[in-house]
Amino acid sequence: MARTKHHPQRHADSRHSTQQQSHKKHKQRHHKPHHKSHSDTATSAIHRLSIDEALKTLCSSRAGLSKDESGKRLQEFGANVVERIERESLVIRFLREFTHLFALVLWLAAGLSFYAEWKEPGGGMATLGFAIIGVIVINGAFSFWQEYRAEQAINALEKLLPHRVKVLRDNITTEEDAPNLVPGDVILLEEGDSIPADCRVIESVALRVNNATMTGESQAKARSAEPDNKEDNILEAHNMLLAGTSVVSGHGKALVISTGTHTEFGKIARLTQVSESGISPLQQEINLVTRIVSLLAFGIGIVFFFIGQAIGLPFWANFIFAIGIIVANVPEGLLPTVTLALAMGAQRMARRNALIRHLPAVEVLGSANVICSDKTGTLTEGRMTVKKIAVFREPITENVAQLIQEANTETLQSLRTSHKALMQCALHCHTLKANSKQGEAQEQVFIGDSMEIALVGMARKSLADVDNPLLPVIDEVPFDTERKRMSTLHQIDGSLRLYTKGAMECVLPLCEQILTFEGIQTLTEQDRENIAAAQNALAEEGLRVLALAYRDVPSGYKYSDLETHLVFAGLVGLEDPPRETVKSAVAQCHSAGIRVIMITGDHPATAKAIAQEIGIVRTVTPMIITGDELKHLSVTQLQVALGAEDIIFARMGADQKMRVVEALQRKGNIVAVTGDGVNDAPALKRADIGIAMGLSGTDVAREAADMVLLDDNFATIVAAIEEGRTIFANIRKFMTYILSSNVPEIIPYLAFVLFRLPLPLTIIQVLAVDLGTDMFPALALGAERPEHDVMHIPPRQRDEHIMNIPLLLRSYLFLGGIEAVIGMGAYFFVMHSGAWQYGQSLAENTLLYKQATTACLTGIVIAQMMNVFLCRSSRLSVFSSGFFSNRLLWYALAIEFALILAIDYTSIGNAVFGTAPIGLDVWLYCLPLALGMLALEELRKLVVRRVM
Repeated sequence: MARTKHHPQRHADSRHSTQQQSHKKHKQRHHKPHHKSHSDTATSAIHRLSIDEALKTLCSSRAGLSKDESGKRLQEFGANVVERIERESLVIRFLREFTHLFALVLWLAAGLSFYAEWKEPGGGMATLGFAIIGVIVINGAFSFWQEYRAEQAINALEKLLPHRVKVLRDNITTEEDAPNLVPGDVILLEEGDSIPADCRVIESVALRVNNATMTGESQAKARSAEPDNKEDNILEAHNMLLAGTSVVSGHGKALVISTGTHTEFGKIARLTQVSESGISPLQQEINLVTRIVSLLAFGIGIVFFFIGQAIGLPFWANFIFAIGIIVANVPEGLLPTVTLALAMGAQRMARRNALIRHLPAVEVLGSANVICSDKTGTLTEGRMTVKKIAVFREPITENVAQLIQEANTETLQSLRTSHKALMQCALHCHTLKANSKQGEAQEQVFIGDSMEIALVGMARKSLADVDNPLLPVIDEVPFDTERKRMSTLHQIDGSLRLYTKGAMECVLPLCEQILTFEGIQTLTEQDRENIAAAQNALAEEGLRVLALAYRDVPSGYKYSDLETHLVFAGLVGLEDPPRETVKSAVAQCHSAGIRVIMITGDHPATAKAIAQEIGIVRTVTPMIITGDELKHLSVTQLQVALGAEDIIFARMGADQKMRVVEALQRKGNIVAVTGDGVNDAPALKRADIGIAMGLSGTDVAREAADMVLLDDNFATIVAAIEEGRTIFANIRKFMTYILSSNVPEIIPYLAFVLFRLPLPLTIIQVLAVDLGTDMFPALALGAERPEHDVMHIPPRQRDEHIMNIPLLLRSYLFLGGIEAVIGMGAYFFVMHSGAWQYGQSLAENTLLYKQATTACLTGIVIAQMMNVFLCRSSRLSVFSSGFFSNRLLWYALAIEFALILAIDYTSIGNAVFGTAPIGLDVWLYCLPLALGMLALEELRKLVVRRVM
C-alpha cells in the first residue's frame, strides 16, 4: 500500500505535457479569488486542468487555505448550505385554506345566516351559521397541515450533507463544520465519508464513489487525480466529486470548487423548490363540483327569491326562503366526507406498505395511466449479483454460447478445482473491508462496492469447503478510469501472486496464457476471438462483464512490471437483479391499461436488458433516448417520440426527468413517478403523484413525494393503484348518496313558495341531514371493497369527471325525486292526521307544525338509510354485493338511526332542531315507501345491465 501513495509521481511525466498545454489555454485568465462570476467560469472546466492549475484557479495550494483567507471567503461566498427560496409565510398559507371557492361559498352562506338571525331573531339561523363555520375551520386546518408537511423537502436536503469535515488549513488537518467550507479548501476523504461540496480530486488512492443519489447509476465509480480531457460533462468526469454522494472505498484529497446552492446538489435543491406540484385531478374535480353546485344553488336561490317577491311574500320570509334554497343545494358535508374518505383510503394503503403523505394522492394514483419508474433500487434490488461465468478451452464444444455457464452452485463447485485461480482472484482482488464477523462465509461480512461484494460471495460459495483464508494485501495497483482495471499483490504458499480484474479490453492485451480445464496453456488468436465473442454474448444480456487474470510474481519485482505476462482466468457477468415481484406487477399494470416507462441514469444497454426481462419493453428494438439525445429534442419532437410503443430513457439528469414528465402531462396523461435519489426529487414533485422508496430512498426523495413505499417494492404500487381506483369509484358512490338528499331538501322550499304551504323542512333540519345523518353512511361508502374488475379496465381519462351526467340524473331526478316523495308524503300524513286544511296558516311553535317537519326529516333519513344500499353500485343489484361485506355500513346505519332518534325524541334534539316526537304510525308509513324505492332502483339497474 505504501507504493500507491506515490502513484501521482509515477505519472508526473505523462502529466507534464498536459499541464503545459492547459497552461497555455488558461494563462490569460484572471485568478482573483473573490469574484463569484469568475469562480463559476474558472471552475466550469476545472476537470480538464492539472492538479497545480486547478489549485491555481482558486488561489489555493496542496497545504490548503490559511485561516484568514478561509474566513474572508466564507463571508463572500456564504455558508455551505442549501439556501431556502423565500416562501409565503405560514400565516398567509394558512389563511389561503379559508379563501378557496368552496370555502367562500360557505362563508357567504354563514354570513347570510347571521344576517337573517339579526333581522329575525330566534329563527335558528345563528346555529346554522356557526355549524357552517365549523365545517370551514375543520377542513381548512386539516388541509393546511397536509400542505405544511409537504414543504419539508428542503430540510431533508440539508440533512443529507455531512456536519463535520476534515480540512487542511495552513497544512494542518482540522475538523470543521461542513457549512464553513469555502471554494479553495482542501479536504480529506476516506471510505464511508459523505462528500460535502463539489470537489476536484487532487490525490487518490483506490478512491471510488457512489453517485447513485445524483446520477441514478448504481455502479460505483473510480475517481483519480488525472486531468480529464475526454469528458465534457463535469458530472461524468473521473476527477470530480459531487456534493451529496459518498465514498465507497479508498481515500484521497480534494479541492472544493463549489459550495451551497452553486453545487450540482444545490441546483437540484432549487429545482425541487421552484418546480410546481400542480393541482391534483381530484382537487380539480372537487373544484369543478364546487363551481357547478354553487352556481346551481345561488342561481336557484336568486330565481326563487324573485319569484317570491313577485307573488307577494314578505321580504324577510322570502329572504330566509332564498337562504334555505342555497343551503339545501350546497352539500356542506361533501368536503369533510371526501377528506375523511381519503384519510381512510390512506390508512388502508399504509397497511399495504404504501404511505400517503398528501391526501389527494390517494385518488390520483388510481387515475394514473403512466408510471415513470427509476431502475436502480426500484425495479431492481440495488445490489450486484454474479449471473454467468465464461471459461474457455472446454473440450466438448467450440460453441461460445455453451462456454458461458450459469453461476449456480453446481457450476461454482465444478470450477473450484480446474479454475481455482479464477475464484481466488474474485476473493482477493478488491478494496472491501471486513466487519466484526470476518471469517463467516457471508456477503454481509464485507463493506464496500456491491460489485466486489458479489465477486467475493461467488468465490466463497465455490471455495466453501476449501482451506482458503483471506490473504493480506502486500501491494496494489489501484483502479482508474483510464486503465479500467485494478490489481492486488498477495503472498501465497511462500510466493507472490498478483490478481487482476477489469474491463476485458484492458485486461486481455496483458495476457499471454489462458487457464483451461487442462491447465495453463498459451493464449492463441482463436482464444482471443472466443473471449471477445463471449463478452459480447454477456453484454447483450445487459450484464456488466469483468475479466479476471493472475500471475506469479518474482520477489524482486518492479512495480511498473506487475501487470504483465498475465494468465487469463475467465469472464464474470454481473447483474443488478430485478425484484421478484416486479415482473408480475408490470404485467398487472399493462392489463390495467397503465404504461410503464423506465427513466434511469444507468447505461442504455443495461436499462434495455432489465426492461425486456421484466416486461416493461415488449418489442425487440425499443426506442432508447439518452440524456445527451434529449438535449437536442424540441418539445414537439419529444412528445412525438413518447408516442412510440416502447421507449426507454437512459443516462438522464434531474432536469431531464422532469422534462419527460412535463411532456407526458402535455399529452394528457396522469403521470406517476417513482424514484429514490436526490436526482429524482424535482420529477417526483412535478408529477401528478410522486412515489419514493422508503427503505433505500433519500430523505429528499421522500419529502418531495406524495407517497412512500415502505417496502421499496414496485408491486406495492399496483396494490396502491387498486386502492386508488376503488377510492375514485367510492367517491362517486357517496357523492351520489349526498346529492340525492338535495332534492328532498329543495322540494319543501318550492312547496313553501309555490303552494303557500307551511315550510315542510327548516334550514337547521337541512343541516342535520347534510352534516349529521348523511355523514357516517357516506363515509361507509368510502370504505367499500374493490369491485372484481377494477384492475381490468383502462384508467379514467383526465377529462372524465367524477360528477357526470348519469350521476346527476340518477341523483337528482331518480333517487332524489323518490326521496322527496317519501319526505313530503310523511309531512302530509302528519298534517292530515292533525286535521290541517290547505290554506290554513300554522305557527312555527305549534306542536302539529313541529311534528310535521319532524316527519318530513324522518322520512328523508329513512329514505337515505335505504339509499346507502342502492348507492353501493350503479349497475349491480343490491343483493349481489353482500349485505355484510362492509361492516362499517351497518355501524354507520346504527349511528344514523341513533341520531334521528335523538333529534326526534330528546329534549335537546327538539330544542336545537325544532322537532317534536312523532308516533310509530309515521315510521310505518315511511317504511313501505322506502321498500318501493328499493324496487324501483332494482328495476332501473336491471334495465341498465340488459342495455349495456
